[in-house]
Amino acid sequence: MGNSGSAVKVCTDHQGGINWLSLSPDGQRLLTGSEDGTARLWSTADSQCHGHFQGHESYITFCHLENEAAFTCSADHTIRKWDVVTGQCLAIYRGHTSIVNRILVAKDYLFSGSYDRTARCWSVDKEKQIQEFRGHRNCVLTLAHYSSRDVLEEEEEEEEEQEKVSRDLLVTGSTDCTVKVWWVSSGRCYQTLLGHTGAVLCLILDAPNRELFSGSTDYTIRTWNIVTGEQLKVFKEHQGSVICLELVNRHLYSGSADRTVKCWFVDTGERIQTYKAHKHSVSTLKYHAGILFTGSGDACARAFNSRSGVLQKIFRGHKFIINCIQIHNELLYTASHDGTLRIWDIRGICKRNKRRLKKERSVQGRSSQKGSLSRLFNNKVGCMVQQEHGE
Repeated sequence: MGNSGSAVKVCTDHQGGINWLSLSPDGQRLLTGSEDGTARLWSTADSQCHGHFQGHESYITFCHLENEAAFTCSADHTIRKWDVVTGQCLAIYRGHTSIVNRILVAKDYLFSGSYDRTARCWSVDKEKQIQEFRGHRNCVLTLAHYSSRDVLEEEEEEEEEQEKVSRDLLVTGSTDCTVKVWWVSSGRCYQTLLGHTGAVLCLILDAPNRELFSGSTDYTIRTWNIVTGEQLKVFKEHQGSVICLELVNRHLYSGSADRTVKCWFVDTGERIQTYKAHKHSVSTLKYHAGILFTGSGDACARAFNSRSGVLQKIFRGHKFIINCIQIHNELLYTASHDGTLRIWDIRGICKRNKRRLKKERSVQGRSSQKGSLSRLFNNKVGCMVQQEHGE
């Protein structure tokens, strides 16, 4: 394991804890939303603050950044849209009657989930509510979006004639222990996914494979077929609430209050790795170039070799829980409840990991070549040898 990292920059502009950190699709900007009721815009080129968005009447719970617009939601029951160049508030979306804790932007839609037990859909370009999704018995904590075109066959689509106007669907996870799937056009509930016995804290959608993953305070992760609503698998090895999920190449990473991250092979449900060393809950995680980065309630970020589980580096400096992390151009950004945004250079561990991967592939290539020659020889001499040759 490398030495503990030191931040290359510490940004202390916020006067309250940072609850979320969003990276723009083009990677040029970062947005932080804070307990101080403001959001700040940062350039990834010079790590300077280039925008200060003020107007919310209470703390910001979550934020989302597009290339040309920023979105924030707040405990003041509203959502705001901001111009990233001028800092001007472009729209205020009013309608929720309690804390708005999550937003999602997809196509021309803005979706929101609230403690008022509803999710809502808004027109991005107008301060207009398009749809309200009512049916949860408690607050809506997490959201996902997809189109039926991504998952349904043509004959299945024909069965949904009344939804032909729009094939967009919204997925909501709630503290009422359920996941619901809604038709955006009508607000009708398409599926209610039952099985969790605790609040649903996180969702990951894999539309091409028709799968949805949900993590809960019941210590489990569940996989669902989003077309039929069938529960496919239950991952049960965590000993605490499942707080965050990441899906990469059919490998599912889950961070938990039990102070571990686990990696599961989705196709079989097998747990193939456990990442330890955290001294508190794992609050956020992100996979990058064969490395698993985590943020924890112990105020540290960590880097693990995703395959071996070996801890490669600890990033110390924050005073409170790390709520969110982002990675861009081999820089790690960590946002904490201590009010700071810290930037870390991860070029060294990325370079070492690339060398290790290259070496492993070279060894695997030689092993595979030997196996091929052996099979060829055995076939020629007429021997029916059944051997398994791993990569």
